[in-house]
Amino acid sequence: MTKKPSNQSMSYKNELINSIEQNFIFSKKPINRFKINETNIKKNNLDKFEQINELKKLINSIQNCNLKDNSKKLILGDGNLDSPIMIVGEAPGLLEEKNNKTFQGEVGTLLEKMLLAINLKKANIYSSYAINFRPPEDRKPTSQEIKRYSIFLKEHISIIDPKIIILFGSTAMESVTSSNERISNARGKWKEIILRNKTYPLIVTFNPSYLIRFPENKKFSWEDLKKIKQKIKDLNLIV
Repeated sequence: MTKKPSNQSMSYKNELINSIEQNFIFSKKPINRFKINETNIKKNNLDKFEQINELKKLINSIQNCNLKDNSKKLILGDGNLDSPIMIVGEAPGLLEEKNNKTFQGEVGTLLEKMLLAINLKKANIYSSYAINFRPPEDRKPTSQEIKRYSIFLKEHISIIDPKIIILFGSTAMESVTSSNERISNARGKWKEIILRNKTYPLIVTFNPSYLIRFPENKKFSWEDLKKIKQKIKDLNLIV
């Protein structure tokens, strides 16, 4: 029996020719060899922006939620969508709700100092929260609330797709890892979480708001920050 020749090879050649011809550029100017990468980055950010908007709609569609009913605004996240580092705090407060931004006021100032200590700028990373609405009277979210919003946070992480996740405080830790371990025992240890078959390294440390109330623990946060700095170096990340 004679096997018929396949046209698969010809199809591949046509696709290859078309892809090459579309990219011919005739110019006396120097070739920008980063053009394709820049285009891909812009497209990637656009895709993420669209996914973030869809996630916002999904969270806003929650029914029978005390947090949502008592809050004026959803605070999802801000910063560099394409950053290799994503930080997760507890929940927005009054200033965050007012300014529609993460980590504001005294807490934000301390966070910026902490990040600058390891050569990071808040604007260059992506900041978010475990809970997206301000809890009544800024109380700590309940385990039931944390569990309910953890679905959205994990989806949020998948969209941003960071190389490192930094969890500030027990609420963020419980939301991502489902652990109720004492923050003093859990902090400073690299762990991993798998989301959509992808592994993300993460580390838990004290929330800046906690450090304002208990400044004696800043020495432990500094130890955690040094480990984060080393991990950035080990992974050759550019932030």
